[in-house]
Amino acid sequence: MVKRTSFENDPCPVARALEVIGDWWSLLIVREAFFGVRRFNEFQGKLGLAKNILASRLRTLVEHGILRLVPAADGSAYHEYLLTPKGQGIFPILVALRQWSEQFDPRPEEIATVLVDRNNGRPVRTLELHAEDGRLLSPADTTLQPRSTAKSKKAGTRSSATSN
Repeated sequence: MVKRTSFENDPCPVARALEVIGDWWSLLIVREAFFGVRRFNEFQGKLGLAKNILASRLRTLVEHGILRLVPAADGSAYHEYLLTPKGQGIFPILVALRQWSEQFDPRPEEIATVLVDRNNGRPVRTLELHAEDGRLLSPADTTLQPRSTAKSKKAGTRSSATSN
């Protein structure tokens, strides 16, 4: 079996994120955690994946601070997996993936659910990327530039770098 390439030390933030959450099972585990799933057997029941794969993915998500392992709320000998603030930060990523699929899926009528605002039951707006001044940005409106160095930061220069 070929060993997977690690992106842990890659200078690209997208590659680094994929190192932690780029596996589809990991994202689906996080999705289920947002729905309130907390126990190993619940994740397995919802996702239907093998115990060894689930255990491996849960361990990785805990090691990277996406989930934390806590004693079960009911006082039993079980443990539960809870999203950390870092894990909750994945929510917009899941929404973006969902909205992308809803827009481009060849069979959108087969998508079983709609993401709605819990307060009013209305569909959630499509995510958008805005500039600091509020302008809607497209890919053509953005670029990458080198992150400023510690030396230039000390000298008082500023950079609005969005890249590595």
